Amino acid sequence: MTALTNWFQGIDLNRIIEWLMFAAAALIAICVHESCHALSALWLGDDTAKRMGRISLNPLRHLDPVGFLMMVVAHFGWAKPVPINPYRMTKVKNPKVGMALTAAAGPISNVILAFLFGIGYFIVLYPIYWPYWLEWGYYISASGWRDYLGLFLFRCFLLNAGLAVFNLIPVSPLDGSKIFAIVLPNKAYAWLMRYEKYGFIILAVLLFTGVLDKPLSYLVGGLMYVVAAVAEPIARLITGV
Repeated sequence: MTALTNWFQGIDLNRIIEWLMFAAAALIAICVHESCHALSALWLGDDTAKRMGRISLNPLRHLDPVGFLMMVVAHFGWAKPVPINPYRMTKVKNPKVGMALTAAAGPISNVILAFLFGIGYFIVLYPIYWPYWLEWGYYISASGWRDYLGLFLFRCFLLNAGLAVFNLIPVSPLDGSKIFAIVLPNKAYAWLMRYEKYGFIILAVLLFTGVLDKPLSYLVGGLMYVVAAVAEPIARLITGV
């Protein structure tokens, strides 16, 4: 009994709450991101993803168990790819354009979510932490329900900004590779598609060697400040502060 008591006492409750918050934030971001890929493809004429049930906020439709676990533990993971057939996109003439538009829908959805969660974050925390919003989100130890809610909203804000930037890296299988491909000649595009399967290896090397750490940090921070510059005045307008 003493051993069990000691085990419970050794649990870091704040750490567990942090994991749960990140997992919940990741679920929201992933479901919206993947659904927007599928929805944009449908708007362009391709119903492949719709027929497979991918226009849904049900996490089971989108999650890859290993990829999601990696995202929660290592903050790097993946979801199930959304099946898209650019040759069925009757509303665009060029398949590359169709792929680029559907790819862009994912990061755009994360920017919109970051904006909405940013507004919610500032509303919950007005006006105490506004001058120090970024430092608060990273360092404060939450105590009351308002702090926990604010911290969750900040995690959603940060995660969506991070996903938007990360997915714009022009390396397959990330969305940025399909957006970047729109400017490539057809031969170069065909070559890129042929070697797309090796992109994940390249991406893993870049991540685990830390090459992308500083650029991603600056870009995510920059995006967050831009979003906050718009979200904070709206939150002030709503709260009357």
